[in-house]
Amino acid sequence: MDIPQNAHVLVMDGGKMLLFKNEGSEAEPMLNIVTHLVQDSAATRDQGSERPGRTHESVGTRRSSHEQTDFHQQDEDQFAAEAADMLKREVLAHHIDALLIVAAPRTLGELRKQLHTEVERRVIGEISKDVARRPTDEIMAAIADS
Repeated sequence: MDIPQNAHVLVMDGGKMLLFKNEGSEAEPMLNIVTHLVQDSAATRDQGSERPGRTHESVGTRRSSHEQTDFHQQDEDQFAAEAADMLKREVLAHHIDALLIVAAPRTLGELRKQLHTEVERRVIGEISKDVARRPTDEIMAAIADS
């Protein structure tokens, strides 16, 4: 996929976000980091304090357990919401005219739910790949392959 000159590229997963700007040409892109955020999130087993609850059936002796809350996933979803809010501020301040989003599949789905309509209008493409923790040249290769 080609990246227009001065377009921004958001690369993220549930814990790391990179916002690049193409300061090269469309034929020879040169991505420079504009913003870099990392979220530290402990594993769910380290965040919960007790075992999931249990329910007794009103008739008989059967018991059921409740699913444990996935605190780690909640942190990742909140991180996607924060990224969407940052994009909204940048778009409304006229700092972003074109945006390519490269994100891990689950993060991309959560991000889509949170995007402001003005941000959606500027999205020129989406790539569902988890490359946020890779070097810039590997990110560029993943974009080129799409």
